[in-house]
Amino acid sequence: MCNHLTMKKLLLCFAIVPFLAQPLEAQDSEPENATPNSIVAASSAGEWVVIDPEDLLVMELAPDAQGNPRRVVIQLIPAPFSQPWVENMRTLARANWWDGTSVNRVQDNYVTQWGDVTEEKPLPEGVEAPVAPYEARTDCVATPEIGSETYTVNCFPISLRDIGDDALYTGNQNPGFSAGWPIVHRGAGRGANDVWPIHCYGYVGVGRNYAPDTGTGAELYTIIGQPQRHMDRNLAVVGRIIDGMEHLSSLPRGSGELGFYTEDEAHLRTPILSVRLASEMVDAPSFEYLSTESQSFAAYVAVRANRDDAFYTVPAGGVDICNVEVPIRRVGEAPEE
Repeated sequence: MCNHLTMKKLLLCFAIVPFLAQPLEAQDSEPENATPNSIVAASSAGEWVVIDPEDLLVMELAPDAQGNPRRVVIQLIPAPFSQPWVENMRTLARANWWDGTSVNRVQDNYVTQWGDVTEEKPLPEGVEAPVAPYEARTDCVATPEIGSETYTVNCFPISLRDIGDDALYTGNQNPGFSAGWPIVHRGAGRGANDVWPIHCYGYVGVGRNYAPDTGTGAELYTIIGQPQRHMDRNLAVVGRIIDGMEHLSSLPRGSGELGFYTEDEAHLRTPILSVRLASEMVDAPSFEYLSTESQSFAAYVAVRANRDDAFYTVPAGGVDICNVEVPIRRVGEAPEE
């Protein structure tokens, strides 16, 4: 009964259907307004997408001071974005290249960075800094119909162009989601065919030297503070941390330039024991994400933009795309209520 609705009406439908399904005697009290967690919990199993093990990097850091293991799981970004660097990273993982390297830089409200501190470790054959754009570019651009829930740019769908009254803050860009990832699109004028991923909290990029160097993927960083959108299209976004982010965001800050650890702080560098593709592990973790083309995700975004539950009294009327975290969970994990 909720098919073919506009985005403005979708949340209303989502909230009403469970209420109408209740027995008559249970309808005396006012139903609670939806929250992001309640929408995710009510989503159907068919709305979740299992992440390919080839798209998961599992990084084992040295145990913490109490001897607790520290595992970080990185989801690699899918095509059409950053694929030369992503393929380099798969090659590096298969060669066990990161084993014995370390976290070398932690800059407050900016990035944590890891790789070979000596910058002398030989790279596997074929791993080079690619000559490639940071955007996806093709000649295929389709104009959406008015009121459509999705639109197509560069021959792949982007959901949630419009939710209510501009629920995603836009500026001069059109934000949306594709295959579980937040992206933006210029929309008009020069570069109108360009679409690119963005630097949100926990997202992983490729360290590099001055342009035209683009980096190989051996030196990586993740955002540990507010989104760093000025980095978009200046460095390659190759993935995001989906588990264990606390192990990278809570490390001691470096006192050297740009947050690098000085030689006197060498003991603060966190050793990397191993980095493996989940596809090559016997006991690999398995994760799934809520499809960004699903009705539940559309309702989830609408609620994030306009919280109106027992805690919030003033709906914001919009939300930054980086504050719409795509729900990700372990396969078989019970959803939070």
